[in-house]
Amino acid sequence: MDGKNQTQRKQEHQKGFSQEVGAKERRKIKAESERDRGVWFGLGMFGLVGWAVAIPTVIGVAIGIWIDNTWKGSYSWTLMCLFIGVIVGCLNAWYWVKRESDRN
Repeated sequence: MDGKNQTQRKQEHQKGFSQEVGAKERRKIKAESERDRGVWFGLGMFGLVGWAVAIPTVIGVAIGIWIDNTWKGSYSWTLMCLFIGVIVGCLNAWYWVKRESDRN
């Protein structure tokens, strides 16, 4: 019984190993086919992510300042809207990065 169990484990290990090698080979082939995506693609994606976070943050701050100047209160709407803007911006950046990674 132990010899059969050991043979089965060895076969499962070999199967897992060959799947891992196959996955690495597919990644290598994909990376070689996308070689034209060099520095410019990385800089473009970096810029896209930066603007995706910056614009909602600035809009949130502007709205918060407007609310603080219009209605006086005990809470800082600027800080709250800044926080909301950063969250929305991060979700926006995550969406764009996810979309780009799904495309590849």
